Amino acid sequence: MPERSEKLETVKTAHLYLMIMPGHTCPYGLKAKDLLKRSGYAVEDHPLTSRDEVDAFKAKHEVETTPQIFIGGERVGGHDDLRRFLGKRVVDPKAPSYRPVIALFSITLLMALAASFAVYGTPLTVRAAEWFIAFSMAILALLKLQNVESFATMFLNYDLLAKRWVRYSYIYPFAEGLAGILMIAGALTWLSVPVALFIGTVGAVSIIKAVYIDRRELKCACVGGGSNVPLGFVSLTENLMMIAMAVWMALGAFGLLPGWAHSM
Repeated sequence: MPERSEKLETVKTAHLYLMIMPGHTCPYGLKAKDLLKRSGYAVEDHPLTSRDEVDAFKAKHEVETTPQIFIGGERVGGHDDLRRFLGKRVVDPKAPSYRPVIALFSITLLMALAASFAVYGTPLTVRAAEWFIAFSMAILALLKLQNVESFATMFLNYDLLAKRWVRYSYIYPFAEGLAGILMIAGALTWLSVPVALFIGTVGAVSIIKAVYIDRRELKCACVGGGSNVPLGFVSLTENLMMIAMAVWMALGAFGLLPGWAHSM
């Protein structure tokens, strides 16, 4: 029995080698330590405090990176290897993902409901629906404007107008942001409506052609140029939302919607 207990204790102890140097603490080492503790392991730290120590460790164990985890006398590997060892999912940074747009639309929806509650005392108003689309447009523009060059490069893969006039790929995020902000304010409808209608229509037609007619598998530039969001339904929805918002505001501005009072 004592022999079995000692074996279990050894298995449940992990040795973690990570860089802790002046000006740098390995973030993956900290993540690995947290994961080990949450998985029931006692962690023995072995900090590598100089470049010489790091290089000597890598040479000794024939590894290229740190941190490195050892359990039961065997090398498990780095942070991702540890996740696999513990049966946890390892995210492929290049894999397609809808998470960015799900997060964005969830936050903008909550923002719209919160704004409606603050102004009208209830989250469930027509204005909340308008703000949801307008907030989404503004934040989508913000993400694109973080790196306009990267966005433009990805956008040129599929947008029909940008392929003919490259400058449009640089203008687009500014136009989307301007239309979104004006729609939030309910101001200058004469400007926001045609801008949103134009860029939304061109975008929708471009996506339908690229994805549903040409059957191309592309990444969407909708949340910026560095995303792995697949071009398709979500991207099309973004443009259809802009079109719907523009039409809705135009109808309201011309008095075709009762109770609608945004400024022209």
